[in-house]
Amino acid sequence: MLDVSKLNPEVKQVCDTAGIGIGSVDAAKTAELLSKDEARREAAVESVKKQMTDMSALGAKVMFMCLVPEDHTMPRKESFAIWKDTFPELVRHAEREGVYMAIEGWPGPAPHYPTIGCTPEMWRAMFEAIPSKHFGLNYDPSHMVRLGIDYLRALTEFGERINHCHGKDTEILHDELYECGVLPATFGAKYGFSEGSWRYTIPGHGAVEWSRVAVRLDRLGYQGAVSIELEDHRFWGTLEKEREGIVKAAEHLALYFK
Repeated sequence: MLDVSKLNPEVKQVCDTAGIGIGSVDAAKTAELLSKDEARREAAVESVKKQMTDMSALGAKVMFMCLVPEDHTMPRKESFAIWKDTFPELVRHAEREGVYMAIEGWPGPAPHYPTIGCTPEMWRAMFEAIPSKHFGLNYDPSHMVRLGIDYLRALTEFGERINHCHGKDTEILHDELYECGVLPATFGAKYGFSEGSWRYTIPGHGAVEWSRVAVRLDRLGYQGAVSIELEDHRFWGTLEKEREGIVKAAEHLALYFK
């Protein structure tokens, strides 16, 4: 399966010809959904609803989104209040169209880390506000590792709300952790896809025990994609390196996923 930034008949035809299914479709105008401007929010809601209808007509069922507000300085508690007012209408439309939203736990850009829906504290509040499984998680353990969140415990507590999964890993860089703690490095990270004390990697090169993740996802009955999200400086920059990274990631995941 392939995650796509947009889905239209041309993209669907290319994927069909190649025998590739659609893993997820990126939601457009996500930041506007959390805008302080009511008119911008309303326009974004209508746009995303149309996108849901269109992707459903083409057979896609998972809409991927990362809930980063327009104003990165807005406290997450305020963003949550906007989300709580905005998203019920979207979820009702998703239910009608058979679409499942999957929010990613990337905390957002430094220094504010404004994303809502990136910690168990937030997931618990969001799922209490919206019980429908049509609003759920993109399970990406790489973000939890860098944030110090137990990614296996998260599977136990929130497994029923997993609508999509990313195959990505994180290595904790202990020398760098000593140098700058959990703060971003003052003078810049040593590696790409890093902020200092950690770096994103392909599966098998980081801290995630994919054997245990696979067992728990299987027990949960998860049938969706495990999409390789290539963010690893060692396999980046040329087509040859990126192909190598994807192949190595797929080989490692294939050891544990059927």
